[in-house]
Amino acid sequence: MPNGPAEREPGYLRIGELARRTGVSPELLRAWERRYGLLRPARTQGGYRLYTAADEARIRRMRAYLARGVAAAEAARLAVDAEAQATSAQTAPDDAETPGQTDASTPAAPPAEAPPPRPPLRAAASDLAGALDRFEEAEAHDVFDRLLAAYQAETVLRDLLIPYLHDLGERWARGEVSVAQEHFASNLLRGRLLGLARGWGQGRGPTALLACPPGEQHELGLLAFGITLHRRGWRIVYLGPDTPIASIRDAAAGVAPELVVLAATVPGPLVAHADAIAALARQTLVALGGAGATAELASQTRARLLDQDPVSAAERVDQAMSGGAAIAAE
Repeated sequence: MPNGPAEREPGYLRIGELARRTGVSPELLRAWERRYGLLRPARTQGGYRLYTAADEARIRRMRAYLARGVAAAEAARLAVDAEAQATSAQTAPDDAETPGQTDASTPAAPPAEAPPPRPPLRAAASDLAGALDRFEEAEAHDVFDRLLAAYQAETVLRDLLIPYLHDLGERWARGEVSVAQEHFASNLLRGRLLGLARGWGQGRGPTALLACPPGEQHELGLLAFGITLHRRGWRIVYLGPDTPIASIRDAAAGVAPELVVLAATVPGPLVAHADAIAALARQTLVALGGAGATAELASQTRARLLDQDPVSAAERVDQAMSGGAAIAAE
């Protein structure tokens, strides 16, 4: 039985279908709705959001503005204003302003149907790095929004975010960025990744339990790994940084995951707990990832080695386990 009037009306869309039609991820659509009021969903009695063709048109206009380099907040305002102008033009008398005519200071609305050109990743990476170095939160979010509107999340993570994080670490080691700049960038990007991770505990595919071993605080690569797996149907149980091996073992016993992944940026945290990891690997399938994971450690602990970037590693895991093959040799 329908939960409310909206569900009985034709033309209403759930967010997944709206994302498919517009090429914008559900995570980003929710962010645009929350930050800018771009979407105006009807709600069912059960609390579900349902969207209309007007919402879809505003999304397409906003994507077109973003592709022209307009900041996200301004792009959303222009997309909403263009709809209001079109409505006014339909009801205006014959001697009113010609439809489509706008103030000279306002950019003309791009055609809603035109697919926006993609911003070059290299230029976007430079823009993102500059904004983060200057502590420009809004600008950094604008860059990230434009990228997610134009590219698949996996592309943004593998070809921009992961290389940026590597470069950030190298610049910090050379003293070219301060601790404050590194923390600001990491925390902002962590927030964006957690937004992409929303709902990753749900899924009908295999379950992966993800954690960083004791002493490992860097989790962004592991987040990217989990996001990629979830987008391929996996359910993610995420324990986060600096997790005791005993806690990981207890969680694995309760969840019974198909895979446990431990990630570290340096070998130390894995080496220090190699015996406990080996014991865990006798109970369930364990994989080691991150720059701290080595073939020697994987062999010592009888774990699998994930020696690619987080996105490629997640794709390889999914392909291997979907085909019933081993992830990698120990």
